[in-house]
Amino acid sequence: MKLTSWGMYPKIDNKYFNFNTKSQLKNILKKNLEFIPYGNGRSYGDSSINSNQIYTKPYDYFIDFDENTGILHVQSGVLLSDIIEVFTPKGWFLNVTPGTKLITIGGAIASDVHGKNHHKYGCFSECIKEFNLMLPDGKTVNVQREDELFLATCGGMGLTGVILDAKIYLKKINSQYIDQITIKTKNLKETFDAFEKYKEMPYSVAWIDCLAKDEEIGKCLLMVGDFRDDGDLNFKTKKRLNIPFNFPSFVLNKFTVKSFNWLYYNRITDKVTKQKVDLDTFFYPLDNIKNWNRIYGKNGFTQYQFILPLKNSYDGLQEILSTISKSGKGSFLAVLKLYGKENKNYLSFPIEGYSLALDFKIDADIFQLLDELDKIVIKYEGRIYLTKDVRVSKETFEKGYPQINLFRKLRKKYNMDKKFTSLQSKRIKI
Repeated sequence: MKLTSWGMYPKIDNKYFNFNTKSQLKNILKKNLEFIPYGNGRSYGDSSINSNQIYTKPYDYFIDFDENTGILHVQSGVLLSDIIEVFTPKGWFLNVTPGTKLITIGGAIASDVHGKNHHKYGCFSECIKEFNLMLPDGKTVNVQREDELFLATCGGMGLTGVILDAKIYLKKINSQYIDQITIKTKNLKETFDAFEKYKEMPYSVAWIDCLAKDEEIGKCLLMVGDFRDDGDLNFKTKKRLNIPFNFPSFVLNKFTVKSFNWLYYNRITDKVTKQKVDLDTFFYPLDNIKNWNRIYGKNGFTQYQFILPLKNSYDGLQEILSTISKSGKGSFLAVLKLYGKENKNYLSFPIEGYSLALDFKIDADIFQLLDELDKIVIKYEGRIYLTKDVRVSKETFEKGYPQINLFRKLRKKYNMDKKFTSLQSKRIKI
């Protein structure tokens, strides 16, 4: 069969292997093949792509929940959406969640995902108590927070082994709704001022107009919020819209993106708007559209996400946004976030500063533009997010991740480099 990522690029011939028990997984690992674990296929790039996949999604039992501590024990194939559907009506929610709930627990750990509250709470690894990992030789190890395998696996892109199950902390909530405040800004300075003004809010994220020019560069809609305390926990999953086919590639161009950006920005008329929204609308707007990746056409798309340290974020974003605007290859999905302190995990993405994520349709010129952006990111001491990446060079990657050699050393120590590989790991030689 043909396998691809959520970005639908690249596509390769593939075999996948299911398991329902640890003994079945051990037998799979005895094969003289290289594998990468694969969950629900929502990584944008090639970090979970290989000619041989270990398909973890069927390994999806809920094992235990402690209402006194909020500790949930689940197998690695459980989706975040499964947890939300079961536990939101009981008054519990994820401590950390990315912009999609359609990923597995194993994928959340392997990417050390982050969300709208990183500046307050950090990455997904902060809510992990422990997990069980199967190594290349079939041995299962219990991994605690202080272990080197914890530091390597959280953010390790599935290259340390197969995560079997995990114990994570949930948080108490008393509503399915969020009190959201939307702040409309006119330029990058106003955007940074707004983030600073509302930095004590637990959740924040901005949509930014990446095609804005001159004095309007960096204008955005900043959304901040927190859970209400109204006792309404009657959460039900919404019916999803569906994109039934791949759009023709010409549909997305600089004119349609510019028109969308104008409409989206101007739908908000006041400088500050307050409203009540449900948690799906606030946390997972794109999940409400099934197969939204088809909008980009059959050639697919790539998401370019980078982060810059706080001291360089303003100048770096100004230069990057100017470069994108001049290219005319704007993204209608452009997300700006504020981040807190960096953790100790070897390959976790966040550092204290600002991140920008942009979706670009795959075409003849896009990789040349991204190479230009790489140079600016490195100039301002930033790094690229591996979960979204499909093309970064080894040299660019290494400049952003100073602990890469610790990761490589651990891979060799456990013979992981001979059993767990991906297209990405081979490209950047990790």
